[in-house]
Amino acid sequence: MEEKTLNEIQKEIDDWAKQFKKPYFEPLSRMASLTEEVGEVARVINDMYGDKKRKNNENIKCLEEELGDLLFSLVCMANAEDIDLTSSYEKKMAKVKKRDTNRFEKK
Repeated sequence: MEEKTLNEIQKEIDDWAKQFKKPYFEPLSRMASLTEEVGEVARVINDMYGDKKRKNNENIKCLEEELGDLLFSLVCMANAEDIDLTSSYEKKMAKVKKRDTNRFEKK
């Protein structure tokens, strides 16, 4: 599978979404969707590593699928607010590299 940049991912999702009359949910609905996806990731992690195992009849999607769902929701939120995730990422990495240089034990 061909790797894509964040910008390419954002554009692909935006192109897909714009085929609809209302391409993105309203802000509170987007937030609820993102929160729901985080909860589903948490449920899978808990099933994998935590004390609360799934019931026999409970269908838990794999972590990879849930993280994909979460990424999709995050990109939709960024697109709807005209936020460039590559720029956001670069700003965040600059911040943590400066702030956390001596914060954690290194190898």
